[in-house]
Amino acid sequence: MERKRPAATSQQQALTAKLVLWLPVAVVLALIVFFSVTTDSFLSLRNLTAISGQMSVLLLACLGATFVILMGSIDLSVGAIVLLVGSITVLLINALDLGIGAVPLAVIIGMLLGLLNGLIFAYGSIPSFVVTLGSLSVFTGLAWNLLQGRALRFDSAAFENLAIGQAIPYVSNIALFALVAWAVSVFVCFRTRFGRYMYVIGGGEAVARTSGVPVRRYKIYAFTLSGAMAGLGGALGVARLGAAGPTLGSELLLNSLAAIVVGGTSLSGGVGGLQRTLIGVLIITLLDNGLNLLGVNQYTQMVIKGIVVIGAVLISQDRSKLVVMK
Repeated sequence: MERKRPAATSQQQALTAKLVLWLPVAVVLALIVFFSVTTDSFLSLRNLTAISGQMSVLLLACLGATFVILMGSIDLSVGAIVLLVGSITVLLINALDLGIGAVPLAVIIGMLLGLLNGLIFAYGSIPSFVVTLGSLSVFTGLAWNLLQGRALRFDSAAFENLAIGQAIPYVSNIALFALVAWAVSVFVCFRTRFGRYMYVIGGGEAVARTSGVPVRRYKIYAFTLSGAMAGLGGALGVARLGAAGPTLGSELLLNSLAAIVVGGTSLSGGVGGLQRTLIGVLIITLLDNGLNLLGVNQYTQMVIKGIVVIGAVLISQDRSKLVVMK
């Protein structure tokens, strides 16, 4: 009997791998069918265009955060970076009339904020959960001080068109930015040393060090990238909304983690990737959009999304390997 256990374990692992791969895709298809039947406007071109815009900031915020989770850490500050960078972007546009030139500045600011997270995490020997929980509070407080409790609007048609324009009919420009960024991130994930090292570090930090991987340096790189992508999301997010308000990015803390986990990236690190994150973002966005069309209030939506996240972990994650975030 003892000799049969490895075979059973192997079969269980193979089944889990198939679930992780195909269950999120099945959920996307099920949501499309369900909301198409229960609402009249779900499959309309107008609503599909709205969905493409809604998913874009979330996807951008998730791209860098996925690399962080792949190496077994976590970034809770992406929503706060979106808020702070979005607020600074509007102020810069109004003060200097930068227009679309504010976008590269937003990426640089986000990069610096992510770099700060990475340096404290790598050199302070503090868990990433604690570091980014603290920076979430700091960045949010700074943004609220800039906003003074009000929404800041900008006056730049070029900057606004960067997000809500449609170079391709019925597809907002912000969606094109997000999809290009996703495609580049997938390439980086699977075809570069940086991407491979994220998997190695997530699979075992001690083993990675023994193998000669400069773990500390790549931890800093991952958080810097996460900040840069959140910064881009912040700039394009305010371009889409036409203003930066105190609630900008407030839903990204739950939604980004939910999308990454539901997509099939393991919280313990080393398993998953950017290709799965897109599916997770689609699930969360379709849920938000469909439930709004059905008239479900936001508090009930939070309950439903929480159940979806817990269900995803129960079904698709190897809970024996889940550990406290490094």
